[in-house]
Amino acid sequence: MYRDTLRLLGPVLPAVSFLGRLPTAMCQLGSLLLVAETSGSLATAGLVGGALAAGQTVAGPLIGRLADRHGQRPVVLAAALANAAAVTALVLAALGHAATGLLMPLGALAGATVPQIGPLARSRSVTLARRAGADDRTVATVLSFEGTLDEVSFVLGPALVGLAATVAHPAAALLTAAALLAGCGTAFALHPSAATLAPGAGSGATRTSAAERTRLPASALPASTYALRGAMVLQGAMFGASQAGITALTERLGVPDQAGLVYAAMGVTSAAAGFAMAAAPARIGLHTRWRAATAALVVLAVPLVLVDTLGWLYAAVVVLGVAYAPHLITVFGLTERTAPPARLAECMAFLTSGVVGGQAVALALSGRLAETHGAPAAFGVAAGAAVGCAVLSWTVRARRTEEPAPDGLRPGAAAPSA
Repeated sequence: MYRDTLRLLGPVLPAVSFLGRLPTAMCQLGSLLLVAETSGSLATAGLVGGALAAGQTVAGPLIGRLADRHGQRPVVLAAALANAAAVTALVLAALGHAATGLLMPLGALAGATVPQIGPLARSRSVTLARRAGADDRTVATVLSFEGTLDEVSFVLGPALVGLAATVAHPAAALLTAAALLAGCGTAFALHPSAATLAPGAGSGATRTSAAERTRLPASALPASTYALRGAMVLQGAMFGASQAGITALTERLGVPDQAGLVYAAMGVTSAAAGFAMAAAPARIGLHTRWRAATAALVVLAVPLVLVDTLGWLYAAVVVLGVAYAPHLITVFGLTERTAPPARLAECMAFLTSGVVGGQAVALALSGRLAETHGAPAAFGVAAGAAVGCAVLSWTVRARRTEEPAPDGLRPGAAAPSA
């Protein structure tokens, strides 16, 4: 099923892109644990973690835009090295018991310099697929593969942080993340595939002649692109609210150490569902998949509100995880279909930043609700976000943005399905 994808991308690119995106999954939790331990204040840790999330949310699309304009190689290389330095500086400042006024800007800098390897790997892989004449089914498989790598990284990253914190110190996890950023981020930037993307024409565009470029559509974004970004913000809100509810319920049940395992269990089933997406029949179009995924989000999120035991909590989140990756992968697929090629990396980065921003805001708000009204209130926010996703999927119609081709389709692309 993924044989063609691996043959297209080669063995090295997926490996370095996976290891390069692991630090993103490690730094959020790692910074919280590090600052909480060195400062003795959960409030300070929350402020630093919030600053990190804010920096990534705001700067992520900018890094994507720079990659579209100047090529991925120089942008990723500069960002990866800057991010490694920023994370190291945050660790040293925390170990030195620096004041909150210094830790917060360092956290924001660590977030703002995240090299966005996940979304840039998506745009690079899709470009390689289109350049090779791949049809929509192959592109969908590529996106499923990239989505699975993301899901695995966001399960493995926090697990590695927890292991390092238990065996050694949270600082060890963040210094490992900095080493991965410097090494694998550089390898991703310098990989030969980066040279196939045309600087100035957008990292989502293949090299074309000057005459061909004059025929490309304008880079203005269709309205549906913004709706898809909204869907990802709501997806992030589901993550954040679920995390708050899981934490609150496990604490009430007297097993707070189970919170990470519960959340990881949800990530495992999500990754498995994302991997299986490549087997979906080609006749089922992206819009149908989007609506089915959001319907599943609603149906599977509502039972969380009624959960009151650890066993049922595990069962509910494991089942809910099945709907997460298909929704994420489908929104990425619709964005690839509708975004102008010259702004593909930017649009992919916007989606990732939307998840991060939505998760951070929902975690803060749902955490307060959970403190005063219990876990059901936080899970209610997750269910409400799922309803918002469903409303968007039934009201928005994303249409394909085309590069010029004799038959009006992208080279190798099949006709769009409903």
